[in-house]
Amino acid sequence: MKKNTAILYICTGKYIIFLKSFYNSAKKYLLKHHNITYFVFTDAPIPKAFKKHNNLIFIPQKQLGWPHDTLNRFDLFYSIREKLEKYDYIYFFNANLRINCEIGDEILPENENQIVVCKHPGYFHKKRQDFPYENNINSAAYVPDNKGEFYFAGGLNGGTSTSYIKLINNLRTAILDDSSRNIIAKWHDESHLNRYVIDHESVKTLSPAYLYPEGAKLPFENKITILNKKYYGGHSLLRNQNKKQYSLKYFKYKTIYLIRNYFSNIF
Repeated sequence: MKKNTAILYICTGKYIIFLKSFYNSAKKYLLKHHNITYFVFTDAPIPKAFKKHNNLIFIPQKQLGWPHDTLNRFDLFYSIREKLEKYDYIYFFNANLRINCEIGDEILPENENQIVVCKHPGYFHKKRQDFPYENNINSAAYVPDNKGEFYFAGGLNGGTSTSYIKLINNLRTAILDDSSRNIIAKWHDESHLNRYVIDHESVKTLSPAYLYPEGAKLPFENKITILNKKYYGGHSLLRNQNKKQYSLKYFKYKTIYLIRNYFSNIF
């Protein structure tokens, strides 16, 4: 019997530019023996090409501004928890990811309570003292010096519906607790994720092969590429909400993006 898997994807503001690349690559390579539903949080008009796909569910979500677009992601997921409970597995993928080869059961948790996280491609070879854990003792994401074995990236994580909804609830609560005391963790949701992993008993770890930065040279197969945002206008353009100010610049980078992906045979 096919398993049912929910994919969580946020592309508010100009991040909608990455949706086609991600969706087409996921449809081709991701958990091909599963029934997959994509929950897409966006404030952009739904592209006509996607209206024909019944496995795409668009959820209206306004752009919150930096860093809240990333920090508050677990609030978004919490808002559809009743829908997510119906799935066997739940995974979150960052907007600017592109899957390059078949991704199968190797990313699935091995028991009902296990969560799945990915080693950060910038820290897999570093020593514990170099990890950018949260060092504010007043933050719910705080990690003391005697804790932590690996540093995990926030761009890909998942688990069974039971384990992942528990993660959503826990991190949402921790972030709200910080917010009530005017605290924002150093690396936002990623800081809270790393604290959660340390406290969680059952964790499956993926290598940086599943979060491979575009243009990097790492000792791993490039299974999932993190597209370099500098080729698409950079953080300042993608996060900016002033459409008039950035309209021409956005058109320029969108054109470059389409050309690059055409020659990469993504579409």
